[in-house]
Amino acid sequence: MIVLRTGVTDGATGAGALLRFALRRERFTLPWWLLGLGLLLAFQSVASQRFYDTAAKLAQLRATVGANAAAVAMSGPTLLLDTIGGEIVFEIFAYLAIVVALMNMFLIGRHTRSDEETGRAELIRSARVGRRAPAAAALTLAGLADAAVVPVVSGVAIGTGLPVGGSLLLGVAVAGVGFSFAAVTTMAAQIFENPRSVYGSVTLAIAAAYVVRAVGDVGTGALSWLSPIGWGQRTYPFVADRWWPVLLFGAASAVFVVIAFALLERRDFGAGLLTYGSGRAHASWALGSPLGLVWRLQRGSFAAWCFGVFGLGAAYGSFAESIEQYLADNPEIAAWIPGGAEDVVASYLALAVSITALLAAAYGITSVLRARAEETAGRAEALLAPPVSRTTWLASQVTMALAGSAAVSAVGGVGVGLAHSLAVGDPTQLPRMIGAAFGYVPAVWLVVAVAAVGFGRVPGIVAPLAWTAFSYCAVALMFTDSFDLPAWFDAASPFAHTPRLPLEDLTAAPILTMLAILAAALLAAFTGFRRRDVGY
Repeated sequence: MIVLRTGVTDGATGAGALLRFALRRERFTLPWWLLGLGLLLAFQSVASQRFYDTAAKLAQLRATVGANAAAVAMSGPTLLLDTIGGEIVFEIFAYLAIVVALMNMFLIGRHTRSDEETGRAELIRSARVGRRAPAAAALTLAGLADAAVVPVVSGVAIGTGLPVGGSLLLGVAVAGVGFSFAAVTTMAAQIFENPRSVYGSVTLAIAAAYVVRAVGDVGTGALSWLSPIGWGQRTYPFVADRWWPVLLFGAASAVFVVIAFALLERRDFGAGLLTYGSGRAHASWALGSPLGLVWRLQRGSFAAWCFGVFGLGAAYGSFAESIEQYLADNPEIAAWIPGGAEDVVASYLALAVSITALLAAAYGITSVLRARAEETAGRAEALLAPPVSRTTWLASQVTMALAGSAAVSAVGGVGVGLAHSLAVGDPTQLPRMIGAAFGYVPAVWLVVAVAAVGFGRVPGIVAPLAWTAFSYCAVALMFTDSFDLPAWFDAASPFAHTPRLPLEDLTAAPILTMLAILAAALLAAFTGFRRRDVGY
């Protein structure tokens, strides 16, 4: 006999159980986000207090940077430069805000739209779970994560010698930015019907918040009040300690959450308010190969990475013209940049291009991890049928990761070179910077190869393995000299064996060595994938 259980289910019924389940799912990834935030702030705080250990040096920095529009656009309002704590906020707040915004975006997206796409939400909804419960649980999870951001950021600031009051305000401001974008992501999850569109739209919102804040800070400052990042910076931790802008985070979050739940009631389960067309009756010839399918699936994220890295490169390139005077006024920073004070512009450009190359490696990692996502979702198994072999399928994924990361690196070089050439009136700087960007490609590929080997050999831990390698390279590239790290620490990074283009001349030996290591790593990845089970 079949018994049908009926009854009225409240819209948020089951949210508590879903929250506990979500906390269990995030018990490994969430601490890494918090650790990354803490390390970013710790490195910046220690470095700034070491560089600007007197009032005269801080005043010199304020006079130099305050007059440079590119520096203000990249960092924030110049009022923050009145104190050493404010200088730290000036340098790092925008980056902390972007990291915590991305953390909230992925938390909300993974527990709402991604669960609907994979079918997990449908299975959960078959129990006594209300319609609004998944979104309510995801928002509560994001709120708890942002609550954890406050003691992490505040504790690091206090631990590195900054005042307690400003440290607490800094932690609250960073968390406020994060929850604002959690609310935005919840709203986007009701509008779009797949996670890629949700992530793409929220990423554009984060970029827009950064750009609006940058334009406002360079101008009168009025536009900065339209950006959550601008709200956080205008709390002025360690300078004025203004708490009232924090109320803007609460008001904006409440508005977005109300809109999100109103939209939730007006859409079908598994669908979004914006429906996608049925597409053409016949597929394009480009989809007749695994590589064509990979390109079709990843072209949106590839374009977004190119846009972001180009913008960052252009910002760095526009600052190069005034870097010589800046370093003359701040010799401590000149000692940190590769090559020291000699040929300072080339040294700065080498650092700028290497940072954009590092971001290209991050894109390559995300591309490889998309292959893992296809595998765990069961879509790869359907493709791995004759005539598509495992080698062909993985080759298409790796080709996209390697070619895409090389292209992103080149686009970063275009951004640096174009902005620098326009600033100095020298068109030869554009091909020079593009060539420098390509010089870093072998090092970028080695970082991507770590992800490929992890996917082929140990797929269960490929994500932490790849991002650990990336983080190691980032620390070695940016902080080895400033923190006097041992030589062996830097030597383990492939970027340490790449000539500092355009500061140094390109030599064939390290490039060929890295390409040989790359070939061996890819062989290990392909042989491992051919021998292991798929979907585990």
